[in-house]
Amino acid sequence: MIYKSSITAEEVNELRRAASFRQIDEAQINAGLPGSALVVCACQDGRTLGMARLIWDGGMTALITDLLVLPEHQNCGIEAELISRILDFLRKQLRPGFGIQVDVRAWGNQESLYRELGFEVSTSERRGIPMQLCLTEQIERTDARFQQCGFEQHAEIGRENPVRNA
Repeated sequence: MIYKSSITAEEVNELRRAASFRQIDEAQINAGLPGSALVVCACQDGRTLGMARLIWDGGMTALITDLLVLPEHQNCGIEAELISRILDFLRKQLRPGFGIQVDVRAWGNQESLYRELGFEVSTSERRGIPMQLCLTEQIERTDARFQQCGFEQHAEIGRENPVRNA
């Protein structure tokens, strides 16, 4: 297994497709990848098997996102290695007195993986209530372009979309 720090938009969408996540316009992926503090990809025989991204402000707040591994390679240690490499990177950035809050989104069976790596489930008393805002107009345009998940063209902006917006 080779681990590298670059990935193409096409490879990202291949991993997302395999995870049943919606496809993202390649221009949007190409705009977002350089904003990542770190991208880690697992490759074998020239094929990308998995990835994870770190979004970090350079100080105290970090988010690990896009932990995606092809289904036939899941639960073989790739996910743990990808996350461990990101955590090692962050640990090397620590200075005396510094702390970095690392957040993740656990999908499916990933909760046990994150727990094994030392993560804890957040509570509203400790961390507040997780909230999100999804700008659905763009997502609906992307979904229409890729004709995915039975999407039908909606004239209304902000209408709920049944596609998982990971």
